[in-house]
Amino acid sequence: MKQELIERFIRYAKVNTQSDPNSHTCPSTSGQWELARMLVEELKSIGMEDVTVDENGYVMATLPANTDKNVPVIGFLAHMDTAPEFTGANVNPQIIEQYDGGDIVLNKEQGIILSPNDFPELAHYKGHTLITTDGTTLLGADDKAGIAEIMTAMNYLIQHPEIKHGKVRVAFTPDEEIGRGPHKFDVAKFGAQFAYTVDGGPLGELEYESFNAAEAKITIKGKNVHPGTAKGKMINSIKIAMEFQQQLPAHEAPEHTEGYEGFYHLLSFQGSVEETKLHYIIRDFDREQFEARKAKMKEIAASLAQKYGNDRITLEINDQYYNMREKIEPVRHIVDIAHEAMTNLSIEPKVKPIRGGTDGSQLSYMGLPTPNLFAGGENFHGRYEYISADNMVKAAEVIVEIIKLFEQKAS
Repeated sequence: MKQELIERFIRYAKVNTQSDPNSHTCPSTSGQWELARMLVEELKSIGMEDVTVDENGYVMATLPANTDKNVPVIGFLAHMDTAPEFTGANVNPQIIEQYDGGDIVLNKEQGIILSPNDFPELAHYKGHTLITTDGTTLLGADDKAGIAEIMTAMNYLIQHPEIKHGKVRVAFTPDEEIGRGPHKFDVAKFGAQFAYTVDGGPLGELEYESFNAAEAKITIKGKNVHPGTAKGKMINSIKIAMEFQQQLPAHEAPEHTEGYEGFYHLLSFQGSVEETKLHYIIRDFDREQFEARKAKMKEIAASLAQKYGNDRITLEINDQYYNMREKIEPVRHIVDIAHEAMTNLSIEPKVKPIRGGTDGSQLSYMGLPTPNLFAGGENFHGRYEYISADNMVKAAEVIVEIIKLFEQKAS
């Protein structure tokens, strides 16, 4: 299974599926179409049924039931795109056999080194087979590892018909990294009662709580006058924007928060004297605190508008997704089954909140309760990304074990 996973993952990783937030198509990039078509052919070749890809690039397939028990239809999902923050073109994965615990030279010419001095968690992977970048791109384990693990688990079950299971649906989706993953996902067509995204990080992660999320866009209009004659006339939009930022709590930012702590995150700041634009994301697990954060933004904007003029400050806030715990708690047994599956395989479950986006947040509110399972990667979205092939095997085994447990617990 290990070699099968490595080969699958590397094949997927070499397709540039970086998503584009400025595109209005779905998928947002042509590379995602390339991978979607590749996955359709592979699903058919391993023996999956009802294999489809729709006009928006959503790939779906069925593993038919081989039991007479009344087993709920469950689904497994992973996303095809990689993050727009770092290039996914010309990915050249490197395989490190029997990692010795020391520095890994990713790129000798450029002096790029993956070191346990910078990333202490590397110590946990001594003796593992690691897959790394060549230092010039991201790797794409988020979430091509999840695709490889789902595909390998389905192939295993097809090759082992003695393992009884209910109907299983799988889906590979576009544009998760730009927040659009479920926007055109057909829940009714998918036809699952419950699902799992295989989109988490290190071994054992099991997540059913996510942020409440919003984005805020602020436009500040200034008045540019020659600085030599500007007294009493110039209004510098950059300085007003700085004043806005300074009124937010300094330590309620990603670089100072963890666990269940929320934050304001300034994503971009583009400005001149005449006009400045700020783009924030707002995150909090608690719904009341989430609403309070949005209210704080509005309060600051109103205060500055009163000070500098109502026509100078424009604030637009849009909710993105909500904490999926609200929708998963009523069916908490799906989390318990995943927990049991990991325990059965001697994996310590690490139940924790997701401090990032996941398709499961939106899908849960679309009527498909969807917690998140580990895929095994580390250092997502950058040149230091890597994954343990050994832990990819364990992720595939967890998928198989969950499917087995649903059948065993059915009547």
